[in-house]
Amino acid sequence: MINLTEIEKMNKGWKKDKLKNLCKKIFSGGTPDTRKPEYWGGELNWLSSGETRNKFIKNTEKAITQEGVKNSSTRLALKNDLVMACAGQGHTRGQVSICLIDTYVNQSIITMRTNQKALSQYFLFYYLSSKYQFLRDLSASNSIRGSITCPMLGNLDIIHPEIDEQQKIASILTNYDNLIQNNTKKINLLEKIAKLIYEEWFVKFKFPGHEKVKFVDSELGKIPEGWEVKGIIDAEYFDLIRENIKSFDNKKTYFATADIKGIEFVKDGINYFYKNKPSRAQKQPVKYSVWFARMKDTYKVIGFTEVNEPLANNCMISSGFAGFKCSKDLFPFLYYTINSIYFHKEKDRFATGATQVSLNNESLSKIKIIKPKEEIINSYGNIVLSIINEIFLLQQKNQNLSKTRDLLLPRLITGKVDVSELDIQVEVEA
Repeated sequence: MINLTEIEKMNKGWKKDKLKNLCKKIFSGGTPDTRKPEYWGGELNWLSSGETRNKFIKNTEKAITQEGVKNSSTRLALKNDLVMACAGQGHTRGQVSICLIDTYVNQSIITMRTNQKALSQYFLFYYLSSKYQFLRDLSASNSIRGSITCPMLGNLDIIHPEIDEQQKIASILTNYDNLIQNNTKKINLLEKIAKLIYEEWFVKFKFPGHEKVKFVDSELGKIPEGWEVKGIIDAEYFDLIRENIKSFDNKKTYFATADIKGIEFVKDGINYFYKNKPSRAQKQPVKYSVWFARMKDTYKVIGFTEVNEPLANNCMISSGFAGFKCSKDLFPFLYYTINSIYFHKEKDRFATGATQVSLNNESLSKIKIIKPKEEIINSYGNIVLSIINEIFLLQQKNQNLSKTRDLLLPRLITGKVDVSELDIQVEVEA
């Protein structure tokens, strides 16, 4: 018997049912033999537990063949099925996603197919998402496997209203996620545009007026005449931020490297006074600075302009980041130089260390970059700075939407916020 909070039990008019009684199927999958190449690279989607980090499964990292299906215990999750990582390292176990495609699943995933007349799959998605820590604790109680099993999940008590109210709750929360997804699509599009211009100008050298420019030899190959090759620390256009954070009075939000994914803050960070901050909370971002994670095989880049300057002023970041600062006009060139594939390959090439392989300042000084003429960099900045600012603005909107959704989630799922009388257009059900 899994006990729920008294608040949930007191929800007037809500029912309590075992999850297995609300689902048509609950099952796990399997993995085709990885030593058999004929089982892999086919046209059938195959999902592993790590991919449940994505709330909505639109594609999979791997695909299998019909032979792989026939010769393994993998099973098919259909579009709109819920999938949950029942095992896995780090934060994977307990993650829940909704399939937007048909996909076969591995043995570390439990698939749930709800009886949609009794239980909305989107309501269940948010319900289980709100119980992430509970599910992890549940898996820890399984001393044999240290994972969640189908019987354990099937015996979970689900406190729920009638289906129409479930759909209203799910619709409210899905609207937030849809807005976040739309903003993320815009961010990705803007990123592609800015990177494309960077590559055209500073990699392919097709900047305005390039037809009239003579090219000369350099240690990085042919470059436009008047341009130079410099060590990134020696480039006069920007400065390595060497100083650590100074003492401060009020609390500041600390972001570890794990709080950043790609170019986004994916976690809220933790507030600290100076006297009790973690030892790695050493760096203070400033306006027109760009920071990257030093660790090898990581892509984590954050930047600050006037758009997110308040965040820069009120946060501190891990010493696992290195940062450069520059003028406003030069910022876009610095930002996309640090963002570039070339820079990250060089970062990984020069990273050192016995326990944690990362880039120290001495190794950083070995990275060479092409230093264009300043007027070319300024022209690029005039075009791209507004794009970067729009990206940062959309990131802030997503952070606010996420916080609002996360505040609403437990209140809606437990019935503290009554939606039964609200006139809500339901659009989340298949």
